[in-house]
Amino acid sequence: MAELAKNTRVTVIPTMRYRDAKGAIEFLCNVFGFDKQAVYDGPDGSVAHAQLTFGDGMIMLSSHPNQGEYGKWVQPPATKDSVNTHGIYVVVSDCDAHYARAKEGGAEILRLPVDQDYGGRDYTARDCEGYIWTFGTYDPWR
Repeated sequence: MAELAKNTRVTVIPTMRYRDAKGAIEFLCNVFGFDKQAVYDGPDGSVAHAQLTFGDGMIMLSSHPNQGEYGKWVQPPATKDSVNTHGIYVVVSDCDAHYARAKEGGAEILRLPVDQDYGGRDYTARDCEGYIWTFGTYDPWR
């Protein structure tokens, strides 16, 4: 099935909805180290579409609620403390330095940095609206 993938820089891009998308963009950039690639404003001060990068990776996000069918299918966690149906793993060069930045920036740390049996070191945090992120040095491509 590899022939179905487009020959491009990144072929999997998580998409997310945030109640306060502008606040989430600032949090993700300031606390987790993402970079704004593009932010398109929507009506009434909402975010119609944003693209944030981290190394060669990217996430896309927008405000919730957002008009259209997609808003019926993709919603933020019900509350900041809700269980998520997925998590996002981000490969970093220094787990402990990233952890210190996230903790200082106000991320809720769910699991302290730990060395994994399969390789790499990682920690898990919850963002400003409840999404679960794991940042670590494990690189499945190496």
